[in-house]
Amino acid sequence: MQDLATKFANLTIQSDFIFKKVMSRKRICKHLLEELLQIEITDINYLEAEKTLEPEYTSRGIRLDIIVADDKNTHYNLEMQVKNNKNPDTDTYVLPKRSRYYQALLDIDLLQKGQPYDLLPPTFIIFICVFDFFEKGNYVYTFKKRCLEDLELELPDEATTMILNTKGTHGDISQDIKSFYDYVNNHIVTTDFTKQIDDEISYLKLDTKVRREFMLMEARLLDERREGKAEGIAEGKEIGIAEGKEIGLAEEKLATAKRMLAKGCYSLEVIAELTNLSLADVEKLKEEA
Repeated sequence: MQDLATKFANLTIQSDFIFKKVMSRKRICKHLLEELLQIEITDINYLEAEKTLEPEYTSRGIRLDIIVADDKNTHYNLEMQVKNNKNPDTDTYVLPKRSRYYQALLDIDLLQKGQPYDLLPPTFIIFICVFDFFEKGNYVYTFKKRCLEDLELELPDEATTMILNTKGTHGDISQDIKSFYDYVNNHIVTTDFTKQIDDEISYLKLDTKVRREFMLMEARLLDERREGKAEGIAEGKEIGIAEGKEIGLAEEKLATAKRMLAKGCYSLEVIAELTNLSLADVEKLKEEA
């Protein structure tokens, strides 16, 4: 519990937990959107913080940090991205396809059964990244659908994806957005806006209910990780027993490792541990797969 208390005390705006709490403050979230898009917003409504969208039991559910709608019915999804994750099986970055999937599920959720497509509201999927995904140095990368034969021709589907780069060096952004980037990167307070954010985080850390919520959430996640590891070890042993009935010991280890690699839910280290193969052998099997 002491470790969790220390972790809570050291949380910054980069934490999903703190980011969600801060952006749940209307004045902060509204101002961020206004400064980012250079528009005036009369008011925003929170549809649901950290909403999980699961249209079908066979589909992959997603957890959205913040979803708000403004007075013109434009919907915004704000996400903090700290790591530029790769799929270890395909060695490809997941952010582009993730943005596509977020947009698809958000649209499904916004359009009720039987409603015409033209009732879909304008949407903005906004990823606040603490890394430069495209390595071009832009503060902001904004994407809309355009015709390859005529780049001036835009598909008016009113769906926009914005990938913010807090490590950017050029582009046209407001002073408050620049100060927000500095705060995300280095916890530097340079404007009234970032002071509001910093004060809010300080208040949150003094709130015993928020502290308790974080610690319960972390304890639950720890339990889930432990259960997952136990299930993985048990399943790995079952795979080894089944293979051992058909082939010799040496081939049994290789076959078990291949099966575990094919499942895609085990780390190379866990496979090496459960099969008694060297990590180098497991890495070789992965390359040959």
